[in-house]
Formats: sequence, structure tokens, C-alpha cells
Amino acid sequence: MNYLHTMVRVTDLAASLDFYCRLLGLVELKRSEHPGGRFTLVFLAAPGNDTAQVELTYNWDPQPEPYGIGRAFGHLAYEVDNLYALCARLQAGGVLINRPPRDGHMAFVRSPDLISIELLQQGAALPPQEPWLSMPNTGVW
Repeated sequence: MNYLHTMVRVTDLAASLDFYCRLLGLVELKRSEHPGGRFTLVFLAAPGNDTAQVELTYNWDPQPEPYGIGRAFGHLAYEVDNLYALCARLQAGGVLINRPPRDGHMAFVRSPDLISIELLQQGAALPPQEPWLSMPNTGVW
């Protein structure tokens, strides 16, 4: 058995690609347009690791309501080189840090479609530092 990808539906493809690629740092591996079905598929992965992919599914027709997130789905998780630097880049890009990396090890953010993203520091936790150390949790993740 071989793991292929996790699919998430997105309502604004441009905003989602900005979040996942420019801010989070994933790279687009392939894209396919399906005019007959009126949808686009975009496959993303962390640089150098194209075996764990995220498939963004964008339906061209406007959705009457936001997609609901089922309780069975938890989050996407990524190990990162520098948790503080990534959280700073995300925050500068307008992303709310829901669970700040107070411990230098873990943080949570959410995508434009409210998909929870867990960010884990590669290797040992970073020494605690401000502004993260005193930043409270915000919202849910």
C-alpha cells in the first residue's frame, strides 16, 4: 500500500495557493482542469517530499455555503526547519496563529478554508522566545 494524498476542497483557489505556496512554502506539483466536471485539481507538496501530497479541489461553480469540516478530519501536519521564522512569515501574510509556538515545538494555523495545519519544529524544540512565549491561543484549530 502506498499513501498518495489528502484532498481538501477550497472555495478560492488563488487565496488557497497564496496560503499553501507563498506563505506556508509548499510547491505545486501538477494541475489539471476538468471543464466537463467544472473543477480544477492542484497537487502540492513540501519541497523535496512529493510522496505526501495535498490535493486542492476547486469547484468552479460558487458554493451556496462554506464547506463543512467533519469531526473525523483533524489536521495536516508539516515538520519545518524554523518554526519561529515560518510563523512570522505567516503572520506577516495575514494568517492568524491560532496556537502560537510558545514551546518552540508546535503551532497551529488555519487555511483560508479553515483546514487546521499543525507545524512542528524539526529536531529539538527552539528556545522559547517572544512574541510567541506570551501570545495566547486564539480561536479553534
